[in-house]
Amino acid sequence: MSSRIISLRHNDTVLQAAEILSKNNIGSIPVITDGELVGIITDRDIVLRCVAGRCDASQMRIGEIMSTRLVTVSPDDSVESAMDTMARSKVRRLPVTEGKKVVGILTLADVARARAGQHLSETVWEISQPRSSYGR
Repeated sequence: MSSRIISLRHNDTVLQAAEILSKNNIGSIPVITDGELVGIITDRDIVLRCVAGRCDASQMRIGEIMSTRLVTVSPDDSVESAMDTMARSKVRRLPVTEGKKVVGILTLADVARARAGQHLSETVWEISQPRSSYGR
């Protein structure tokens, strides 16, 4: 996992989020309020909920489009458990939390570096299957 945490607040703009995602070559940023995880903003959130709707990214707040249905893992969870969580939830990035405090981000690339083989390929395949509907 990456323990270098870049975070935003719900009242930051979508444009600020996009610039940080681009500058750091990352796909998601945890949204923190009073030290607690309240959401996550992803490149997909920006495209589907802002760009496709022709919103003004310099004015829209990330709290309006961030994903609030949070899927997290604990630092004590095994890599296999995290892979199962990614597959079940169809996510490529998981905030690692202790309580509601973010202590890291686990990505599919992190998992690939840690584990190779059949379980990894099954996880990637399951994540890649379409959802019945896009949820927040």
